[in-house]
Amino acid sequence: MVLFFAESNFSYVWNTTGQTVAGIAGNSGTASNKLYSPFSLAVDTSNTLFIADRYNNRIQKWFSNASNGTTLAGQFNGISGSGLNYLNQPGSVVIDSSGNMFIADIYNYRVLFWAQNGSSGTLVAGTGALGSSNNQLNLPQDIAYDSNTGILYVSDYDNHRVMQYLPGASSGSIVAGGNGPGYSNTQLYHPIGLYFDSSSNSLFIANFGAHNIVRWIVGNSNWTLVAGIGGSPGITSMLLYYPADVTLDSMGNIYVADTTNHRIQFFLAGQSNGTTIAGITYSAGSSSLQLNTPYGLTVDAQFNVYVADYGNHRIQKFSRL
Repeated sequence: MVLFFAESNFSYVWNTTGQTVAGIAGNSGTASNKLYSPFSLAVDTSNTLFIADRYNNRIQKWFSNASNGTTLAGQFNGISGSGLNYLNQPGSVVIDSSGNMFIADIYNYRVLFWAQNGSSGTLVAGTGALGSSNNQLNLPQDIAYDSNTGILYVSDYDNHRVMQYLPGASSGSIVAGGNGPGYSNTQLYHPIGLYFDSSSNSLFIANFGAHNIVRWIVGNSNWTLVAGIGGSPGITSMLLYYPADVTLDSMGNIYVADTTNHRIQFFLAGQSNGTTIAGITYSAGSSSLQLNTPYGLTVDAQFNVYVADYGNHRIQKFSRL
């Protein structure tokens, strides 16, 4: 099955049958060909995947068409820990132009910088202890990196805020939320996925607990709604149900991991009515047409969509045709 959209003479056509490009459906483990609830992923210009292999407490590098991955950060055997050469449920990995990584280390309450080919990380955000001070984090989930300035943005899940860290700073500043959990346009509710749009100096935020996607211009005191309705989960094309991740393509279109609806929603730029391009709405499963609690997604330069299919322990690719 394929889906077709056309706008401004540019066509989007996706195959809704997914291809497993990493992991084994329904089979978790620590072997190099397996994943254990992958939470998010990044893709580089050669379509190599970098996977936050959450319950294996590691970051896996997976070359295109490879049958197994290589551990870049954390321990290959899945052991968790708090030392700088360990991870404890990594939630996100971001790759810079030099191949270095920034890792949201959820249950170590920190963000690590991990140099290319490094054997351990360096603390760049958080203290390793949960808290709500500006130098602390509480379950950091995702990272957005502004490659032009070196600024990091971190979704601080249990503090209901997004933090900004300037290069070399030991303490951050609140750039979104921080007013307790809620549905008003000055609040966030368990934010997870982040995307930084440098052209508008704004953050797109998967506002998980509020069931919506919001856009927050850096420096503003409130957000504008992009998709979903705050406090109203649902299965229709206008609603979302615990969305965990958001990304944009080069045309400004928006892709959302609509986690509890087990689907990926596509929103043409400027539109709030979504179309399902992967998964079957509110139908979890392990077939090539289904997803099971997808938490993360990314889009490559060819508009192929990669999904961290958390409940199926695999990465699915949905190809643009």
